Amino acid sequence: MTEAADLLLTNAEIHSLTAPDTVHEAAAIRDGELVRLGDTYEIEFLEGVETEVIDCEGRTVLPGFIDAHTHLDHLGEHLVHADLSTVDSREEALESLAARGDETAGVEDGTDNAENDWILGFGYDESTWGGTAGYLTREDLDQVSETRPIAAIRVDGHTASLNSVALAELENDLPDEEVHVEGDEPTGVIVEDAIGVVKDEVAASRAEMRKIISAAAEHAVELGVTGVHDMVQRSTAARAYRDLEAEGDLPLRVRINYWSDFLEHLTAAGMPTNAGSERVQVGAIKSFSDGSFGGETAKVYEPYVGAGGDEDGDGEEVTDTDASANANADTDAGRGQWVVDPDELGDIVDRADNADFQLSIHAIGDEAIEETLTLLESTDDPAGSRHRIEHAELVDDDQLARMADAGIVASMQPNFHRWADEGGLYDQRLGEERRKRTNRFRRVLDAGVPLAFSSDCMPLDPLLGIHHAVNAGTEAQRLSVTEAIRAYTRGGAYVGFDEDRLGTVEVGKRADLVVLEESPWEQSEAIDEIDVAMTLVDGDVVYDAAD
Repeated sequence: MTEAADLLLTNAEIHSLTAPDTVHEAAAIRDGELVRLGDTYEIEFLEGVETEVIDCEGRTVLPGFIDAHTHLDHLGEHLVHADLSTVDSREEALESLAARGDETAGVEDGTDNAENDWILGFGYDESTWGGTAGYLTREDLDQVSETRPIAAIRVDGHTASLNSVALAELENDLPDEEVHVEGDEPTGVIVEDAIGVVKDEVAASRAEMRKIISAAAEHAVELGVTGVHDMVQRSTAARAYRDLEAEGDLPLRVRINYWSDFLEHLTAAGMPTNAGSERVQVGAIKSFSDGSFGGETAKVYEPYVGAGGDEDGDGEEVTDTDASANANADTDAGRGQWVVDPDELGDIVDRADNADFQLSIHAIGDEAIEETLTLLESTDDPAGSRHRIEHAELVDDDQLARMADAGIVASMQPNFHRWADEGGLYDQRLGEERRKRTNRFRRVLDAGVPLAFSSDCMPLDPLLGIHHAVNAGTEAQRLSVTEAIRAYTRGGAYVGFDEDRLGTVEVGKRADLVVLEESPWEQSEAIDEIDVAMTLVDGDVVYDAAD
């Protein structure tokens, strides 16, 4: 007699996302594994006395989304501190920071004196504020408080703004070349390694990090995310994942891509790529080549528009007042900067490759992609190691051909197309011609490069990313609905060495699933408006909108 299932999903539209995609009406799950797919009549034979049955009422069921590049600690900070990601103006940003200051007054020491308490905000994006709005400045933040240090981190994480108190407090620790100045005075804007100084100063304790990670993980499953590849810089975050898993409170799968600082420790501890448990695994060694377009620190062959070029073809320069006012020694005539020097990055690649680790390297600008690709091509087995280039936003056709030949994965963020509209951030920084060459997902797939989608938590929302990939501005950037969803499911499973158990809905795979209120195929022009009805991990319901 066939053993009864633990859970049945019936009356559904279940897309396997295999090639070709097959559609089923019902699924049976036992011990967290998919054991049968078919029509409702057939599947109901597996119903036992204790079997739970969920009638999906015609809803669409997909493999759970795997976000292949996240920062859940940053996401949790948005949820815990001032969330600046949704503000529409400089004034709203300052109001949000002021409100956070009021909320935290006296919290740290139990008094009304909060002079030493930081006010933190995350995710601001001045490019959406209209006009020629620049970064938040020291003068802006001084309006919020002249007694408490304030840090507002930009959405890309490569630029931040400090008030006068924070600048004075960190004066001896901030690298001079990464502090924007106007005349002889700091503007309050800092970039790259200087932000690390701020993060060290305000780093969460182990208990605080657990709350931050827990809040972010709960938010992720609400959006249909069943697995993340998290870029972990701090041991407290890695510890939080393991603590939550041990206590049965981790609702999704986590693949930890450790900062290169951890390389020797992982090697000594015998924790190579893919080591770990069902829920928490070691992923890649993460490093950087360049910065971001928003901070004008991504390394590009041709100068940024605001650094002296008229690249939009209309005879007028598009500038950012803060970026153009600052002339850092490391910006190489307005072409960005190396976050990790190529020679140093080469050493990291060699050491990680010799220890058989997967590599995950941030490279956004075309020059940075070239340096990174050359290094990864030189490793012993780039295809078998499934090395990844994170972002690869301005990759050219020759580089794509080489990535395909070497089997190097493009880990890309379709939600970044929110900046690709005419007059948007990419126009402001790169000009029209280069803007149209960013994030060419169609060209990536056509070249045969493995493609994994992710959000970089800007914001974490797979349906938003899928929407942007399907509705991108040029043919070279645009994917079909099926291709975009596969990049957010099968793509993440592949780059995580997990394609045998995740990424598609097939018998024998884990029951990591997302139930959508509407079909993305039926409303392809409004995928971002679709709600998640339910999320399952290992056959357990970890989110139910009805609750």
